[in-house]
Amino acid sequence: MATSFSAAGNEILPVRALPADLVEDLQRVQKAAQRITSILDLDELIDHVVDEVTHSFGCLEAGIYLHDEGRGEMVLAGVRGCSANGKGYRLKIGHEGMVGYVASTGQTRYAPDVRKDQYYIACEPSTLSEVAIPLRVGERLVGVFTASHHELDAFPRQQLRILQALCDHVAIAVHNARRFQSERAERAAMDHEAQEARGIQQALLPKSSPYIPGFIVSGLSVPARAVGGDWYDFIPFPDGRWGLVLADVSGKGTAAALLMSATRGVLRSLAEACCTPGEVLTRLNQLLVDDFPAGKFVTMVYAVLDPSARTVVFANAGHLRPLFIDKQGEHFLDTERGLPLGLGCGDYSETNITLSEGSKLVFYSDGITEAENANEEEYGLSRLAEHAMKPGSSAVSIVDDVRVESRTGAVALASRWLLGCFRMTASIRFGLTLFPVPAHRTGQADFPHPALGKDSRVRPRKARCTMW
Repeated sequence: MATSFSAAGNEILPVRALPADLVEDLQRVQKAAQRITSILDLDELIDHVVDEVTHSFGCLEAGIYLHDEGRGEMVLAGVRGCSANGKGYRLKIGHEGMVGYVASTGQTRYAPDVRKDQYYIACEPSTLSEVAIPLRVGERLVGVFTASHHELDAFPRQQLRILQALCDHVAIAVHNARRFQSERAERAAMDHEAQEARGIQQALLPKSSPYIPGFIVSGLSVPARAVGGDWYDFIPFPDGRWGLVLADVSGKGTAAALLMSATRGVLRSLAEACCTPGEVLTRLNQLLVDDFPAGKFVTMVYAVLDPSARTVVFANAGHLRPLFIDKQGEHFLDTERGLPLGLGCGDYSETNITLSEGSKLVFYSDGITEAENANEEEYGLSRLAEHAMKPGSSAVSIVDDVRVESRTGAVALASRWLLGCFRMTASIRFGLTLFPVPAHRTGQADFPHPALGKDSRVRPRKARCTMW
């Protein structure tokens, strides 16, 4: 017999040993509790509990009902041994069965002889005893656990206590699994909505680069998130000119995407009505100052390309300086005036560029210049200019070069490469490049459209201009 020491009387007292069957039951409960608390899938958890109890305690039947708060009912979520009722079977709280009684009172109910219990609803004819135990987390009802046996008074007091202890763990596990299930469903719904939003936003971007005789124009966006506030556009005018836009709304995610969509619609309307880029941005800024929430703004470069005059006129609203490359080398073009749109009233100066043969004009976002490699080195303006000066460079090749440069040092610091490769500070990586082709290919009347065949011709249309 085991002994213990009494400090008060300085004597050794005998300790009563626990029955072997009770020790085995406690060990089973401990192991079961460890297993169920690690399961987050609700269906798997409930099936595991009813299987474990049925096998370990020799029960004829075991089941778990979950609380449907909206309908005031208990719903059978998992059962073993009952041939009459399956998953989805419902009982009214306070009105039907021992489950309904326990759910309404919050107290365990034990029927040593179910034939004499007024609340018992028969399932298996051989059932003679049944226990129903509430599953609660704090004051909140989670569900009710039931177990039935083919013998009378089959659940002695010690076994009932063990089942109640097990149900405390089951209640917490079910509560956590339901929360996990709910949060997972919410995340799935949000992901689905985000993908739909991304599809809509991508539909607002140009489907292809425009065909402009004498020039090669290309654009590319690579979102870092499902949706964001960056945007570019090609706007055709009736007189053959083209509007070229690159914009970045402050912030990220859905809020930035909504502001981008609104800005796009207003800009397109103004572009068709106003003559010059400076006038368009001035009028657009007036509207956004009144409508944008405090602290929100848009940086934008808006240019108008005149293919016949081989000129570009642009205005810059706080965006990164465009890169211009000609025979004299590369130049980052400054503007005199141009606050970001939406911050305050002001006007916007314009810059005129004459495009010589072989010259290039590049618009880009900070997702290009601030892309970092594993050593936390930014791609930067110098690398952008260096790559853009190479023959055959384009928006696609610029983005590809950013990806290659971001992998520098990846062999030695593989884990940091994964971090650095995705540390894009803008939600979109974009380059807009405009390359004039040789002068002998600029005649509109004899320049076929590659998508329409060799017999196609571009027909200039009459200009339209409305002053605000």
